[in-house]
Amino acid sequence: MPERKTPQVRFKGFTDTWEQRKLGEVFEEYSEKGHPELPALTIIQGGGTIRRDESDRNLQYDKASLANYKMVNDGDFIVHLRSFEGGLEKATTLGVISPAYHTFHGEGTDSRFYYSYFRSPKFIDHDLKPHVYGIRDGRSIDIEGMRTIDIPWTSFAEQKAIGDYINALDHLITLHQREGERLQMIKKSMLENCFPKNGEKVPRFRFAGFTGDWEQRKLGALMDVGSVKRVHQSDWRDSGVRFLRARDVVADFNNEEPDDYLYIDQKMYEEYSAQSGKVQQGDLLVTGVGTIGIPMLIKSEKPLYFKDGNIIWFKNKNAIDGQFFYYSFISKGIQDFIKESAGTGTVGTYTIDSGKKTPINLPTSIEEQKEIGIYFKNIDHLITLHQSKLKMLKKIKESMLGKMLV
Repeated sequence: MPERKTPQVRFKGFTDTWEQRKLGEVFEEYSEKGHPELPALTIIQGGGTIRRDESDRNLQYDKASLANYKMVNDGDFIVHLRSFEGGLEKATTLGVISPAYHTFHGEGTDSRFYYSYFRSPKFIDHDLKPHVYGIRDGRSIDIEGMRTIDIPWTSFAEQKAIGDYINALDHLITLHQREGERLQMIKKSMLENCFPKNGEKVPRFRFAGFTGDWEQRKLGALMDVGSVKRVHQSDWRDSGVRFLRARDVVADFNNEEPDDYLYIDQKMYEEYSAQSGKVQQGDLLVTGVGTIGIPMLIKSEKPLYFKDGNIIWFKNKNAIDGQFFYYSFISKGIQDFIKESAGTGTVGTYTIDSGKKTPINLPTSIEEQKEIGIYFKNIDHLITLHQSKLKMLKKIKESMLGKMLV
């Protein structure tokens, strides 16, 4: 008797237990050639197929050989003999592919349902693994062995219901990805136009009501630029006052959680800060090593400390609007200066001395600074909302696939 299983989550109206059938029984290989009129397709790992003449990949092929290419129908599966990430991809359009690939069709199956299964860790890392040989990029799939893999089987109606659900989730994920990308493009364009370019005294885009030339100043003439007393690794703690490394600043910039959180004890913080001062709201911390020039705006009075030498401290003291200061630092002008001052060696550094010499363009009105800062803050808020929604949808998809597939 074939093995039967039931998933944790099912749509209403479906009660039959699922079967386990051999992949070779569900999907039949076919090889149909002689269709040179069909478009040649490129296979994108994790992205289906695309016409070669629409691909950004520079793939050369002899059009005279297309008659020997294999036809593949929309929704059928293509098996890469050279395997990575599973080696199975779903055709997303009718066309022809290299005869080196294998094509499989499943009668009475919903390919969206099986595509999710074939992309799952269970299938790739457990079911398929015994039938993959070779090492690294030379790995290959044993087709005959692959045919013997047990895969889930349920009615076409239930497959379609699950496929429709997955398709709806994928549609929402794509919408949020595209909107996030659109907002990122808007932000990039506005960063280029809301700050004066080299040699110019006014930005190309300006909010209504503001006139007059901007002035260029060196940050060292506007505020103290420095660091703090060194804290040794042996002084790190699991609780107390937050201790930042350069990579923590980069993680914050990318809206990511750091690998771990480090602290120093309150007594050490008070003692060391008595000498260098305390980081204040509106100050800017900027990475000087690793991924250099990444800013972090201090948004609260909550105490924190950081690693000397790795992070440059701009003690703003309200000389510049904090939000404007932050976005000025990610604009092209300052980022170009940082790259130039860091040098072209294998390990570039942004130093305290370079920090003091960093030029910044400032409007004469603090209100214009605030207007620009608020504008970019709102864009970042929208970007973060879409990123959070996207992350949530991907988690929902991952969780539901784990409960809807067996």
